[in-house]
Amino acid sequence: MLTPFHLAVQVRDLDEARCFYGDLLGCPEGRSSDTWIDFNLYGHQFVCHLNPALGEQGLDDHRNPVDGHGVPVPHFGVVLEMTDWEALVDRLTAAGLRFEIEPYLRFRGEPGEQATMFFRDPSGNAIEFKAFRDIAGQLFAT
Repeated sequence: MLTPFHLAVQVRDLDEARCFYGDLLGCPEGRSSDTWIDFNLYGHQFVCHLNPALGEQGLDDHRNPVDGHGVPVPHFGVVLEMTDWEALVDRLTAAGLRFEIEPYLRFRGEPGEQATMFFRDPSGNAIEFKAFRDIAGQLFAT
């Protein structure tokens, strides 16, 4: 069993974060205050801290090339089982979410082949969800 990680990010609006992470992504809410919210992000402690100075513009953008795409950096996410990843793609597509990088199979036919997608939360935090057909055998494949 993996040990859960803890990650804290800044968001411009807590209600907006609650709708995105709670309603859209389906993350159960834990403790909260008027300046932060804990979410259960697939078993990991994910905290949104209010930073109203972000405003409408959100976070700055930087990209690095990976497999022919400009991957937003920094980003965070979760490695899912393939069926869970596919269900999340369906849910996000049905909700009309705009993808930074559309869901696709990266490194096709190579070690570490993976399904991946990138999108942003309303505050501009870049998120990647990925999946492998064999997580244990492919996650760190070289």
